[in-house]
Amino acid sequence: MNKHQRMEQKGILNYTKLPLKEFGDQWDKIFITPEVKERLLAQAILEFRLRGTVSQSSVPLHGVMLLVGPPGTGKTSLARGLANRVAESLDGADFHFIEVEPHALVSSALGRSQQAVRELLQTTIPECAEQGPLIVLLDEVETLAADRRRLSLEANPIDVHRATDAVLASLDHLAAKYPGLLFIATSNFKEAVDEALISRADLIEVIEKPDKEACRAILVDTLSALAEKAPKLGRLLGSKDFDKAVTESVGLDGRELRKAVIGAFTFSKEVALDLERIRVEDLVRSIQDKKATKTI
Repeated sequence: MNKHQRMEQKGILNYTKLPLKEFGDQWDKIFITPEVKERLLAQAILEFRLRGTVSQSSVPLHGVMLLVGPPGTGKTSLARGLANRVAESLDGADFHFIEVEPHALVSSALGRSQQAVRELLQTTIPECAEQGPLIVLLDEVETLAADRRRLSLEANPIDVHRATDAVLASLDHLAAKYPGLLFIATSNFKEAVDEALISRADLIEVIEKPDKEACRAILVDTLSALAEKAPKLGRLLGSKDFDKAVTESVGLDGRELRKAVIGAFTFSKEVALDLERIRVEDLVRSIQDKKATKTI
């Protein structure tokens, strides 16, 4: 199966070789504590260095890392960037990356979800793993491995139960057979993920909303990017009221905060036509408006 055929495979959103500059940029643009990034990278490197060389009974590494946290905190970008950093750190190996689209695997027809999951995890991914080190992103993993205890109260949970069973059985098989395969899973709702998958995760990292210093970094980064088109925007960073914008930002996730910066240019046609006419007051107002809409 060539690259084009894999891209057409149901459930495959992206298949590419690493490292990739775009993924490196995404890693740099996620502003979390350096300790968290270092821990994620160290864990991922250990996965590739230890698995297959030590007893799995004594050192139970399942080849699964889980990032959990609210939507908009950059988990997907962080996962892509992590895959890229691993490839850079273990230079010399030809790493590949697959991004799975879980929603494409879920079907309302009885049995279809289980069949699609089995085809992906028991055929497509093993074929790719045979070719060398492979990192697979399972975004919104609760879609594939929903908590079966919660589903037991629903009207017809049989298909989802079976799909979750298929995921767990496949992960166990893949972990044993392919030590050069690592899954990075993300979830917005840890409580929605089946506890059996959580127990298999070698590392669970909670990605929180940005604190004040991270908010400052996000604002600076977004405005600096816009300043490439409108150089005088840099004056906002030196404004005495810029700290007010930073303080108001706390409580927004990274995506919301970047959109709030864009929103600051939409209060008048004149500013939209000439970005350099924006005032720090517009930025504060946009951030406040964004926070207000979260309560609606």
